[in-house]
Order: sequence, then C-alpha cells, then structure tokens
Amino acid sequence: MADTRGHFVRGCLTAGQRPDAPQALPLLEGLAPAYLLADRGYDSDPLVATLAARGTCAVIPPRRKRRTPRAYDAARYAQRHLVERLFSRLKQFRRVATRHDKSDTHFLDFIQLAATVLWLRDC
Repeated sequence: MADTRGHFVRGCLTAGQRPDAPQALPLLEGLAPAYLLADRGYDSDPLVATLAARGTCAVIPPRRKRRTPRAYDAARYAQRHLVERLFSRLKQFRRVATRHDKSDTHFLDFIQLAATVLWLRDC
C-alpha cells in the first residue's frame, strides 16, 4: 500500500497463488482513505461494498469477464502509477529484487527498511 506521494505505507506477504482482494481489508484497518486505487485483481463485490460502507470510494476497474461492469473514475485511476513506481524503486535494492532472504519476516523487514531509505531520500 502506498500513499498519494508514492511512499510505502503498509504491506504483507502472501503465497503467490492467493488472490489479492482478501488482503485489502486487513491492510486498510485503522485507515480511512477517501479513495482506494487498485488494479483489476481487487475487483470484488464484497470489497467494494465494504469500502462504500466505510466512506471510501473504490477506484477499481472491473474485470473483463464481469457480466455487469461497474463504473470507475479512469482519470483518478491513472494516478495508480505511483504504486508501480514504488515497486520499481524498491526493486532497485538487490536484496528485494532477488529475494535473498529465506524467511518471510526477514524479507518483509528489509522491504520496510528499503522503503524507509526511499522516504528519507525524498525528504
């Protein structure tokens, strides 16, 4: 998860075969963003309904095979490039790009350390 300036806020590791949408709500716990920008992997009716109940506008394009496509703000969705830039900047750290750490906790800790270094560079 990244903020509006492309800085790391929160993250979690999951197995590669796990879907993305169930991880969104635990990451948002304690936060009240006005908008949530996410890719098609997060398009699920329960997630969008929960976000709407919290007062968060979901800017998530519908999946291509959806029977009734949901409307979304395409102009605001274009700002999702900040998250992709964050991933690219994190991968500049060799230890993140090649995943040298064997344990998940060490890998996530280094991601948080790398994100802190990036945040300090932007100050």
